[in-house]
Amino acid sequence: MGNMIKKQASEKLLIIMMLTVTFSSMSILLFNFVLPLISEEFQLTNSQVSWVTSAYTLIYGIGTATYGKLADRYKLKNLLTFGLILFSFASLLGFFSTSYWLLLVARCLQAAGAATIPATATLIPIRYFPIEQRGTAMGTVFVGTALGSALGPVISALVVSVVDWRWLFCIPLFLLLTLPFFLKYLGDERGADTSLDWLGGALLALTVAQVLLGVTNGAGWFIGGIVASILFIIRIHSTKHPFVQPKLFKDKKYSTYLVLAFLITGIGYSLFFLTPLFLADVQKLPASLIGFAMVPAAVTSAILNRQGGKLADSKGTPNLFFLASSLLIVCFFLLSTLIGSNALYMALFLIFGNVGQSFMMIVMSKSISTTLPKEHAGVGMGLLMMQNFISGSIAMGIYGRAVDIEASSSWNPFLQSSNGTIYSNIFLVLGILHVVILIVYKLKVHKKYKILND
Repeated sequence: MGNMIKKQASEKLLIIMMLTVTFSSMSILLFNFVLPLISEEFQLTNSQVSWVTSAYTLIYGIGTATYGKLADRYKLKNLLTFGLILFSFASLLGFFSTSYWLLLVARCLQAAGAATIPATATLIPIRYFPIEQRGTAMGTVFVGTALGSALGPVISALVVSVVDWRWLFCIPLFLLLTLPFFLKYLGDERGADTSLDWLGGALLALTVAQVLLGVTNGAGWFIGGIVASILFIIRIHSTKHPFVQPKLFKDKKYSTYLVLAFLITGIGYSLFFLTPLFLADVQKLPASLIGFAMVPAAVTSAILNRQGGKLADSKGTPNLFFLASSLLIVCFFLLSTLIGSNALYMALFLIFGNVGQSFMMIVMSKSISTTLPKEHAGVGMGLLMMQNFISGSIAMGIYGRAVDIEASSSWNPFLQSSNGTIYSNIFLVLGILHVVILIVYKLKVHKKYKILND
């Protein structure tokens, strides 16, 4: 009877976490579509107004690893309470902002609070569900990511069509309604009472910040990032209680999956970054319809995510990896070949890609979670979330430069239209990369670690 009550509480906690992730995902995207309005109101250049989203992403990415480390020591409910309250306070600050700098401060504080959410979202399946149910739990949590991606553009368009863009800050306030449930269902588990390596954490944050800034502001920042990373490595090898235990990276399974996740995430960002561009440039869709064209893929991902998690639990993560990889390969080759076709076909192809990418997130998250000792689960999963932002930022920088290149010829012999040649070439390369990743996974990762029955 006690186990049944505990299971029901865990399921309720999972649903609340999924809803929280939905609002968190939405908050990342909401302001992407109103940057022109903000720029016009405050008389800003494109580079100035871009900090509304860039600063948020930067702090959010760094914060996921930081809160992950803190979760190895402090109660998860305390961290989440702090994060949600800070997120809500910052949202109110943004709603009443009358200057650009106040708006920017509000977005930075929002990110600092919201970063607790992905850290918590990855730890709840690990702490509250046995390994044989972990894939289903992670799939349920990632439903929120898909829903947020689907609802973000639509809600943003609806809100600004009726009221001022500042009302977008009110949407995250609904997260306060989830706080009583977290306080009820989250336990009082906490890690070892060891000292925190704040210098090591600062060096890691400095490394990430300079790498992300290097993507948009030039190679000089990358040099600073290399220096900071060297200092970080020296620090974690020379202090008694480092921010990240060096042995974590010496674990070949963890390191291999982290690199694999980095590559897969970077490729997956093409679906979110390039889709609005080619729908406008090639399909000539108006801005008002582009967001709606992406909704079917996001909704389908949300519906199938839990089933993907169940497949990972029942058949093993390698089987889900092969399915996800196949869906992504099909998506990229269809986009490359039929890029000039009807926009309805594009929406259909994106369903394959979005579902495949969502399944990949489940595979990587579950696989990495099985390599982590309990005392390092927080920082280990936090690093996974952080590298997702690094990979995505670097990938978007590469895609942005690639799109600006004038393609004189198509690399895809089956391309049926001369429109969108550069997009066709990019998607062809990404499809080939996924073929290579699948082969490497089959020959090296899957065979070496024998995780068919994990």
